[in-house]
Amino acid sequence: MPRLRAACWWVSASRCSRRPSPTTSWHPSPRESVATATASGLRPSWLHSSRPACACGDSPWSSPASRIASSPSPERGSTLFSSLLLSELRILFSRRRTVALLVALAAIPILIAVAIRLASSPGTGRGPAFLDQVTQNGLFVGVSALVVAIPLFLPLTVGVVAGDTIAGEASHGTLRYLLVAPAGRARLLVVKYLGAAAFCIAAALTVVIAGTLIGAALFPVGPVTVLSGTTIDVGEALLRFLAIAGYVAVSLLGLSAIGLFFSTLTNVPVGAMAATISFSVASQILDALPQTEWLHPWLFSHYWFSFADILRDPVSWASFGDNALLQAGYIAVFGALAFGRFLTKDILA
Repeated sequence: MPRLRAACWWVSASRCSRRPSPTTSWHPSPRESVATATASGLRPSWLHSSRPACACGDSPWSSPASRIASSPSPERGSTLFSSLLLSELRILFSRRRTVALLVALAAIPILIAVAIRLASSPGTGRGPAFLDQVTQNGLFVGVSALVVAIPLFLPLTVGVVAGDTIAGEASHGTLRYLLVAPAGRARLLVVKYLGAAAFCIAAALTVVIAGTLIGAALFPVGPVTVLSGTTIDVGEALLRFLAIAGYVAVSLLGLSAIGLFFSTLTNVPVGAMAATISFSVASQILDALPQTEWLHPWLFSHYWFSFADILRDPVSWASFGDNALLQAGYIAVFGALAFGRFLTKDILA
């Protein structure tokens, strides 16, 4: 703590140009001036003033009240938060690893469409859900790709991004510099989670959009027959597919909060990533066992495949609401755990 205070005073002194130049004569420091004045029974004039000794308003001897009065305003705080969030999103989506993850997700519907196109028989009744509808309507490629990607590929990519939020900064030694800026630990934690949530949205949209494009290129496109037996036009079908992408993105928000929590526990990003992915696999295994049926409604992966209700007429939003409520609970619990851990984390270790 004394070193940190000395470093803060040094930054403040440097900003205020208090350091004497090597070519100039020596002048006593403010502390030496106070000692000399006290010994002679005098008080320097700047001690009588209510202004801080520094023109920039950042004096190491300023009172707590003056420091509170000079704290950032709410408008400035919101501007700072927006700047941090935009910077985080720009850095996240400009990384080669993030681009590679999105490209790998886009390759899933492309491989499915090409394999079905080159196959000699459609294989009706086998494979993932909606796969037998691809040859009749290429719009189903994106939905079929989501069914393939949800159990492993989407949790894998989200685990990589969420596990790297805090641990990645700590391993590169940049976490302490982020907290030197007037960001605050709570604000930085929220920004990191919002970045991971933005990746969830981008990942789900990548699979659906890539599947729709490759399906339209290789197969006929027309009105879609939903699970209720009715037919909807192409425009409404595209809107429903975007709603399915939103449903999947919401389903991954709880996993992102879990990854954020694991990321605050270690300075090794790979460990946080592995723990997040393992947590996802364990949840899906428990959800598949009939012996743990009492636990199924509390597992964050329980409603992952309930997006099929969006393909009914009329649309059933009950599963969407249950899923959103469940993910909000995981966000609250693991967000609070991450907050408590990050507030006490030693960033200098």
